[in-house]
Amino acid sequence: MHERPYDVRHSATRGVKVPAGQQCQKFGGQGKSPALTVTGIPSGASHLILEFSDRTYKPMDNGGHGKVAYALQPGATEVTVPPVPGHTLDLPAGFTLVKEHQAPTWDKAGAYLPPCSGGQGNSYYVTVKAVHKMGDETHELANTTVELGKY
Repeated sequence: MHERPYDVRHSATRGVKVPAGQQCQKFGGQGKSPALTVTGIPSGASHLILEFSDRTYKPMDNGGHGKVAYALQPGATEVTVPPVPGHTLDLPAGFTLVKEHQAPTWDKAGAYLPPCSGGQGNSYYVTVKAVHKMGDETHELANTTVELGKY
């Protein structure tokens, strides 16, 4: 596996501050993840796994804000992954649930929990893994981490 063999970009937060309204419902938002442009996808990748995390609050780190898979077209080397809505299990076309977020009693259950620290300055990020899925087996081909911003 090669770490950082491809590039992931987003313009919604630029890794500085989560925009107003993109936080969880508990703090007045209707958040969704930013769209992500992924280039240089490794050959053989069938899906991208997105693991949303809060680096500051350890119980919600390592995918604690939810994990979803996004299906790739065969041979894709570049894709724009659409936003994932917060607070729902009703995912857009192309997405499948890997693991619900870990704090359903804190806000509202769902596949993705938008930033939800109440403006305490927590650091949010997404780990994007290019994988090859065959049946129940998943082989990671590459990964990178993208800062989403502070809230």
